[in-house]
Amino acid sequence: MARIAGRFGRVEPRASARSYLLGLLSNVERKNCWQLAEQAGHSRPGPMQRLLRHARWDADAVRDDVRAYAAEHLGADGAVLVVDETGFLKKGRASAGVQRQYTGTAGRIENSQVGVFLALATSRGRALIDRRLYLPEHSWCSDPERRHAAGVPEDIQFATKPQLAGEMIAAALEAGITASWVTGDEAYGQDPQLRAALEARGTGYVLAVACSTRVRINRGRTAVRADNVADRLPATTWQRHSAGNGAKGPRYYDWAWIHIGTGRHRHLLIRRNRSTGELAFYLCWSPTEVTLSELVRVAGVRWSVEECFQAAKGQVGLDHYQVRHWTSWHRHITLAMLALAFLTAAAGDAAPQRSADPHQHARSSDPIALTVPEIRRLFGAVFNPHAVSAARLLHWSTWRRRHQATA
Repeated sequence: MARIAGRFGRVEPRASARSYLLGLLSNVERKNCWQLAEQAGHSRPGPMQRLLRHARWDADAVRDDVRAYAAEHLGADGAVLVVDETGFLKKGRASAGVQRQYTGTAGRIENSQVGVFLALATSRGRALIDRRLYLPEHSWCSDPERRHAAGVPEDIQFATKPQLAGEMIAAALEAGITASWVTGDEAYGQDPQLRAALEARGTGYVLAVACSTRVRINRGRTAVRADNVADRLPATTWQRHSAGNGAKGPRYYDWAWIHIGTGRHRHLLIRRNRSTGELAFYLCWSPTEVTLSELVRVAGVRWSVEECFQAAKGQVGLDHYQVRHWTSWHRHITLAMLALAFLTAAAGDAAPQRSADPHQHARSSDPIALTVPEIRRLFGAVFNPHAVSAARLLHWSTWRRRHQATA
């Protein structure tokens, strides 16, 4: 809290921000303004609502603090920037950026908001360090009345999700984040402008692409689909590598790579599931020569952003907000990112020193390292307020029912 206290000009929003963060780290069931206010001992949700909507503070400046905090605690060992998006299911049409659109959260087209996020992943952990709310072109960008009602700033214009990702990557690198690689799924790998921008910066990438992507082989002379390349590879080309540890240990796949284009450092990376034979494809570029195992490592890091989303939604209420305004969305998301970064840093600091030998296993009686959920549980137990009186419980019950009656 001391790191961001200077972002608040007055004591009231500063105190509300501290209570808000403590609430996000607590065991409150739904982390919206009502329940966070009750958790903080307030008699009404007004202070929390003002913090998100009307109080004077810059969420982007706090975002910069979150990014610096994560980099400081996670370090730069094997650092990779990961871009991805996640959906927030909503009702109605008033929430900024909401429309019927596909979201992986539901696995189908739903009425939702979509946020594009940047994560920093290192050997010590991973954390979300930037965010952008995607504003659909036709339903929002060309509707001034709707934009004004939702508080969308006039200077915000339509940008594709890869463009938003490029902005966040550029901002992170310019802020001093030390990362040699960027990775992401097909939505970002298929965008040639994003790939070109990364190459211009000298930042390597391992980006997923569709099987129909055409690549140039034979020193750039022949254009062919990626899946046709995989079909022609001899059995000796495939090598077994782990894409990192999963819930049940190392995730082993068969991998193959071939040079594409005319550059020495441009590859098509192919992953094959050892059980089903399912294939996945990645376009890769690096400023210097790298090994296959390094490309495999970066490809495997991409899944860490999914773990970030799961932890952010399940542990610190990333998707629990009940706000419609552009400013309120960014403020809640930023504070949730800070809460997650704190838990990640605490987990990294508490992790035991690992043996240099990767094949040396811990004794079966040893507990696993402290996890983000376990640290939040312990933190909540230490900082929970004393037992709430019956009068206060009844006060909030009456407040909620009166509010519902008015609605």
